[in-house]
Amino acid sequence: MSKILQINSSARRVQDGQGSFSTRLATELVAALQEQYAGAALTVRDLGQNPHPAMDEAALGALFTPAEQRSAEQAARVAANDALIDELQAQDVIVIATPMINFGVPSQLKNWIDAVARAGATFRYTANGPEGLVKGKKVYVVVASGGLHRGQPSDGITGYLRTVLGFMGMSDVQFVYAEGLGMGPEAEAAGVAGARRQIAELFAPATV
Repeated sequence: MSKILQINSSARRVQDGQGSFSTRLATELVAALQEQYAGAALTVRDLGQNPHPAMDEAALGALFTPAEQRSAEQAARVAANDALIDELQAQDVIVIATPMINFGVPSQLKNWIDAVARAGATFRYTANGPEGLVKGKKVYVVVASGGLHRGQPSDGITGYLRTVLGFMGMSDVQFVYAEGLGMGPEAEAAGVAGARRQIAELFAPATV
């Protein structure tokens, strides 16, 4: 392992140890990765502070216009998406930090997914069905939620991300949950502690 991509999607900043729970816990998970794999290079993409634009009509028009016929604006828009795809393909490990917003992922993360999920680049359709082209990656997802949703119908994150990441070829996905963060100080502390235990278990030395 040599390259790690951390994708933060919370609109909240982290300052003086406060702010986004998902970002803070994902950063702790990355630190554990770097401790286990010394020398691993880290790239951080903060979609909350530097959001990627939504997939609107202009973006679709640019993607469906032949490269040699694109305007300068269209070429720049496709190039921005291409850069995200290249960044993703270049990594060995992906760490996604996401808060739960109204039972699903925030728009910032959805915009990134819409940018990188492209036929012919990260997946393709074959005679045997779709094939993901982003292969050989390990993915960790840190989910922070105000309530208790894991394993419930209200969890609109786990199934969605497993599906869309798997569609692109990333089927080795491990989730870490920080839950109950909006249910009072005691529940918040328990939720953070629970997530930290999950992270510690992920990187605990193997026993024989």
